[in-house]
This record gives sequence, C-alpha cells and structure tokens, in this order.
Amino acid sequence: MRAARIASIEKGTLVGRRPRLAGYNARKRDDHGWEAHIPLARITTADGAAGFGLSDITPRQAEPFLGAPLDELITAENGVAGNASVLENPLWDLLGRRAGLPVYRILAERAGKSLSAPLRVPCYDTTLLIDDLRLPTDEEGAALIASEARFGYEQGHRAFKIKVGRGARHMPPDAGNRRDIAVIRAVRAAVGPEAAILIDANNGYTLNIAKHILSETAGCNIFWLEEAFHEDDELYEDLHEWIEREGLSVLIADGEGPASPHLLDYARRGIVDVVQYDIFSYGLTKWLQTGPLLDAWNVRTAPHHYGRHLGNFVSGHLAPAVQNFAFVEWDELSTPGLDSSAYSVDDGLVTLPDAPGFGLILDDSLFLQAVKENGFVVKNS
Repeated sequence: MRAARIASIEKGTLVGRRPRLAGYNARKRDDHGWEAHIPLARITTADGAAGFGLSDITPRQAEPFLGAPLDELITAENGVAGNASVLENPLWDLLGRRAGLPVYRILAERAGKSLSAPLRVPCYDTTLLIDDLRLPTDEEGAALIASEARFGYEQGHRAFKIKVGRGARHMPPDAGNRRDIAVIRAVRAAVGPEAAILIDANNGYTLNIAKHILSETAGCNIFWLEEAFHEDDELYEDLHEWIEREGLSVLIADGEGPASPHLLDYARRGIVDVVQYDIFSYGLTKWLQTGPLLDAWNVRTAPHHYGRHLGNFVSGHLAPAVQNFAFVEWDELSTPGLDSSAYSVDDGLVTLPDAPGFGLILDDSLFLQAVKENGFVVKNS
C-alpha cells in the first residue's frame, strides 16, 4: 500500500434506465422520469490497479490527488480520510480490488466477524411511487400500485416501500388520504401477509394525518413510516407514544435528506427507530462510525440512495459491520456500461458476490466514451 500512488482519475457519467416511468413523491412537482444519471470516477494507481464508484468530483478537486500515496487516502482500519471524501466510493472499491477481497469481507474482519459465502442481506423494492394520479378512482389507482408491487414480488422482493402523501400537493387533502389508504390496503393484499410494507410520506403528512393513516391501515401491519413530517422531536415523541398506546408495531424512520445530527439525538432518546443517512453523501466511512452507535441504542440502520443505482450494490457491504442493519434500498435500473449481474435478489434478500471491491464490472469502451463526451481525465505526466 505504501508504494501505491494515484496515477490518474477519470470521470464519466453513464445513464441508467428504469423498467417503467418513475412517478412522483409527496413534495416533487415533476415525476422522476425514465432515466438516472450515474457519475462515476475511476482511480488508477501507478502499478495499474484501478477502482471505480459513484463520485461528483471535479477536475479541480481531482488534480491534488495525483501522486498521493493511497494509504494516506484510505485504510481498512480508518476508512477514507476527510480530505478524500469526494472519492469515498471508488477508494473503497480500489482498496478491495488491491486486497483481492469484497469490501464486505474487509469490513467484517475490521469488526471481528467471520462470514460464510455468499453474504445475503435483506432489501426492499423502492419503486412504488405515486404513479396513479391520472386514474380517476381510488380502486383504479390502488390496483395500479398493487400491480407494481406484484411485479416486484415476482422479481424476488419481499419488502416494499410505498410513496404516500398524495394530499400534500397532488390531490385535495381528504381525497389524497383516502387514496393513500386504498393503495396501502391493495398492496398488502397483492403481496400477502408476510411481506414487509414500508410507507414514505416525504414530509407530506402532519402529525394528525400520520395517526389517521396508521389507524386506518392498522390491519396492514406497516413495518415503518418514513419522513412523516419535517424533523421535530416533540412531534416524533407524540407519534411514538401514540403508536405504543394503539398497540401498533410501526417504526419511525427518517434521515434520507441532509444528514441532520438531531436525528442521532432522537435515535438515542428512542423516538426515531430507523436512521437512513445516504450511503453516498454521508458515506461509508461515517456509517462505520455511526452504525455501532445506533446498535447500542437498538436503532436500525437503513441507508438511502434512490436514483443513483450503485447504492443497490454498495449499501449491503455495510451490513457485516452493523448489527441492526435493516435493508438495502433496491432501485431497479439498467445502466449500459455497468455489469451488476453478480448481484441477485431472491426471496427478499440480495446476494452479494464474493468478488474484489464492490464486485461490479465497468465496460471500458463505454466508460471511456462517457469520459470523452461528458467527463474528464487528470493524470501524472
């Protein structure tokens, strides 16, 4: 490691396509569309080793890393150095590839755990957006979302996150609430009693609306309610107490937006049950510090990543280092140039490959085309 120095950094953006048009959330004016842009950076060391991953690095940010010793940027013991956080994902991939190990094995060893291969981690289908606004009746709208859930079930999923909060922007409040309730009930009927159902309001509810929705869907055994409203400890405390009084088992989840430090206080106090800091913007290194804290408080870890594809594959590598790891968020995309076929979803679990780094394969010709068309290269002369 000490002799390994950065020789070049390449950046290019690939474009992934979804199996269907992704609709709205409670707050977004526009739908999420067919495509997702995946910015990738590839780091190559002077001895020819290379790793790649998601990064928004700019040429100006990249140039100072040229010639830097790799062990000053990342180690298995300490993770990625603060000044190299913009390269967090590709640095972990490079570390694993140089060691000939999956990142999850490096993290398991760091945590003092032994693993049998293959590693399998729970995941949830995150594609059930608000796709039904054009349909005039609750029955038709609910049937559409239920059919999407059934599609996910047939693809191997056994946990499903439903976007709710139609009354926050897209429908009149009472009508939106009725549609949310109809959709939740229809999805439960479509996926059966054993599947986990998660609902995500994207801050589109109030405290009282959240209680109303949970009361009306009590028979659906909702696993968690995510981002019911903007982070507020007094409201979360009220909701948490109400859930207990009602005899419900619903967990309160939050954190997919900016990584508010207040959430850790809420988690410590027991009024937030699941923390969802983003696997990329928060980063794997910070998660390795935060996950054990959440474990000590009996709070679950469930990193967010929607819209950037690689999170499907990166998030699960954290699982061996966190006792209360809940789910990988699975956002189905196909990205030309990125071969993720070593990963598979079956019976609600994603199987991670026993391959170096994150186990993904980059098509060199398509990546270099993207570098030429929309990216850059910096390298030692």
